[in-house]
Amino acid sequence: MRSEGEGPSTEDSVFERIVGALDYPMFVVTTRVGEQRAGCLVGFASQVSIAPARFLVGLSNKNYTYRLAATADHAAVHLVPRGHGELAELFGESTGDDIDKFTRCDWRDGPFGLPILADAAAWFAGRILGKADVGDHVAFLLEPETGHAPEELGEIITFADVRDLEPGHDA
Repeated sequence: MRSEGEGPSTEDSVFERIVGALDYPMFVVTTRVGEQRAGCLVGFASQVSIAPARFLVGLSNKNYTYRLAATADHAAVHLVPRGHGELAELFGESTGDDIDKFTRCDWRDGPFGLPILADAAAWFAGRILGKADVGDHVAFLLEPETGHAPEELGEIITFADVRDLEPGHDA
């Protein structure tokens, strides 16, 4: 075990190999405050409670979506079907600091005024219950309130599908 402040260790590279081999689902998280909309591709996300239902989303503290979500009440979490990789590219490689991503995709106003992506395989919207700094990301705890899911989800975008994208911001 290494002491705090020491450089990378063998354990760090083992951890990187393990998580690098996993194929997590990828999500597009959207939010809105007033007339400002934001959304980004997210790989750090998971259900964290069954009863009550809770979902945790990690947003990079360097991106536009984080800055908007920090003052938002709600966020929407979208699963992207494998046939719509252009959505993953748009929300993963572009930054809201430079472009309005929503002028480049189909979406509608959804619950709580959230932008809902028309081509999402499934989505839910939830109230932001809390935030926690967890390193270079901030964890947003969501209470799912409404959404849409088909009978069968089909194939969705995973980390293996986006591994080669160039992020709009550094992690």
